[in-house]
Amino acid sequence: MTRLHGLYGLTDAKLMPTDIAMLEQVEAALKGGMRLLQYRDKSHDHEQRLRQARALLDLCRQYDCPLLINDDVELAQASGADGVHLGQQDGCVAAAREYLGKQALIGQTCHDRLELAHHAIRQGADHVAFGAFFPSLTKPGATPAPLGLLQEARAQLDVPVVAIGGISVDNAATVIEAGADLVAVVHALFAADDIERQANRFAQQFQIS
Repeated sequence: MTRLHGLYGLTDAKLMPTDIAMLEQVEAALKGGMRLLQYRDKSHDHEQRLRQARALLDLCRQYDCPLLINDDVELAQASGADGVHLGQQDGCVAAAREYLGKQALIGQTCHDRLELAHHAIRQGADHVAFGAFFPSLTKPGATPAPLGLLQEARAQLDVPVVAIGGISVDNAATVIEAGADLVAVVHALFAADDIERQANRFAQQFQIS
């Protein structure tokens, strides 16, 4: 699989209240150039989550876009998704790697701490996420991360680096130039009036960086 690079979209149940809305919005982002998708749903409706994950996987396959599941290795395996993204409190990377196998994509949030990224990589993570770099609507209480962290990460780490937290079309170039391989976006993508055009605006910034 090619190195992860580009726009990384995360689903949002409030912005996507139905299966149809979710699939329509995600397909628009895929048409616009989204290169990685994370299914993020904090509900306890296991049937719905499995149904949606499988539907998203079918859609992502059409656009050669990997699908990750937020925090849930069992759902990742059951749905056939490409991997999982873990928070610091949401499971062990080593256990996820053992459970999902060596081909799975496994990422972990490392907040503003480079040492967490080194630990995650030693345990088997193949990409790491830092943030929040800007005030975030999704996680308003997130610890701020300095842009210099991306430069350090790019210099020290041999895996793709994700920037997350309040990233918009207007500030994405800042984190890309600082060293981010991917920008993870929720509201600035899926709350846009024209999601396909918005995704393309993000994607173009990687082409000129």
